[in-house]
Amino acid sequence: MRAALWLLALFGVAVAAALFAGNNQGTITLYWPPYRIDFSLNMVVLLLVTSFVTVYAALRALAALLELPHQARRWRVQQKERAMHSAMLDALTHMLAGRFIRSRKAALSALVKEETLAAAVRREIQVAFPDIAEVRITFTADVKGKNSGGNVGLKIKNVIAVGSGKGGVGKSTVAASLAYALQHFGAKVGLMDADVYGPSIPHLVGAQGQPAIRQFQTPDGRTFERIEPILADGLKVMSMGFMVGADQAVIWRGPMLHKALTQFMQQTDWGDLDYLIVDMPPGTGDVALTLSQMVSLAGAVVVCTPQQVALLDAGKAISMFHTVKIPILGMVENMTGEIFGRGGAKAKAQAMGVPFLGEIPIDPIIRILGDEGRIGALFTTENSVKQPLLDIASNVAMRIAAELLENPALPTLEIL
Repeated sequence: MRAALWLLALFGVAVAAALFAGNNQGTITLYWPPYRIDFSLNMVVLLLVTSFVTVYAALRALAALLELPHQARRWRVQQKERAMHSAMLDALTHMLAGRFIRSRKAALSALVKEETLAAAVRREIQVAFPDIAEVRITFTADVKGKNSGGNVGLKIKNVIAVGSGKGGVGKSTVAASLAYALQHFGAKVGLMDADVYGPSIPHLVGAQGQPAIRQFQTPDGRTFERIEPILADGLKVMSMGFMVGADQAVIWRGPMLHKALTQFMQQTDWGDLDYLIVDMPPGTGDVALTLSQMVSLAGAVVVCTPQQVALLDAGKAISMFHTVKIPILGMVENMTGEIFGRGGAKAKAQAMGVPFLGEIPIDPIIRILGDEGRIGALFTTENSVKQPLLDIASNVAMRIAAELLENPALPTLEIL
């Protein structure tokens, strides 16, 4: 359109020039016996310009008429797309508001799997638009949280404690696996080893070295120090195992333990994290109390094996978390199979009124990769425990989302 306007302008200049320079200086004679017609040069130019404008306007009008069906079709497609988006939002709103499941918490727990959510949304769209043959749904993640680290100046959305009533149930392995599983889903994750007396996280993730200490300066001139965590396959890791030798014992009383945990949590440069997984020491000591006073934990995961002797102590761990006001995200049954049995943790969870997050089958691949310091490889290779671990991580994330809906986070001030 712009080019046509420029062309018309050039013709206008040509007409003006012709009228100015060619006035009464020449004629064109057309013979049609017995008629004779004399045309001046000005008239010839005017006729040409008029003919061009007329033809151009006619072509533009014709093109506009031909374009009308396409414009109408595009408009209908846009309207349908808007209606589809609206239907998808309505479907999600209805599901989370209780159209399919009455409570919001139950809805989130039931829609852990993407396939379930996709099927529900697809069904709503196809009911609203029967003529649509195929509906493709793409999922993206936006991690929400209680700003767990805000009380101590950390940019951590969710701090998750992984504990057990007793040792030897695979708690540290589950904690490391949970961290890598959440990272596998695209989240930014850190792993803190709070088991000061028996730190095993560095060996499981294959991390070595001693954390460096960096100094930062605030705009007003104040200087503060932060500990740099060790990176293990993109996972930020902090543990007492980096500070002491492999065979060196840590013999501390409670105050020193409290100080070490405070430094690990508050003075480590964790950066922006979606999740910080804390591997708790076994039993019901004062670490849980220290953490509950320091940060607003998103919740706790209790690990146990199926046999009765482990379930007795798992019940004590649940009672401890309840006592210090830490939400229970659920129980995980580890080493499920013929050796230790199956279903004990699920029955215990139902008896105590806490969610059951899933079971991890007993498989030598966990021991092999753990011994090699490559526990994260569980999610880069095909094996029998990969999907159960991913399902447990999904359940943990959805339980946190459900808790956040029931108890929204309050704003906090950042403290250096």
